Amino acid sequence: MYAVVKSGGKQYKVQEGETLRVEKLAGEVGAEIAFDDVLMFSDGENVQVGTPTLENVTVKGTVVEQGQAKKVIVFKYKRRKRYRRKQGHRQQYTAVKVDSITSN
Repeated sequence: MYAVVKSGGKQYKVQEGETLRVEKLAGEVGAEIAFDDVLMFSDGENVQVGTPTLENVTVKGTVVEQGQAKKVIVFKYKRRKRYRRKQGHRQQYTAVKVDSITSN
C-alpha cells in the first residue's frame, strides 16, 4: 500500500513505516501531522488517481526531527570583471515517520 502526497510544492511516494524529509512544517517533535493533499493511492490491487486530489484518503505521520540540511555554497563569478559573490544556504526540513494511510 502506498500513496503520493504533495507537500512544499513537491510530490513524495510514501509507504507506512518509512521516514521522509519534507520542507519545514510547523510542529514540535512528536506532534502528529496529516497530509490532506493525496494525489494517488494504491492498495496493491486498485489504484485511485485524484483530479487533482483524493478527498477520502489521508496520510498521517509523526514528526521525528526538525533540522537543517548540509550547507550549499552559492558562488557567482564573472571572469575579467573582478566580480565574485559567495553565499551559503542551509535548507530547513522536517523528518516525518508515516504511521498510517487510510482510505474511507
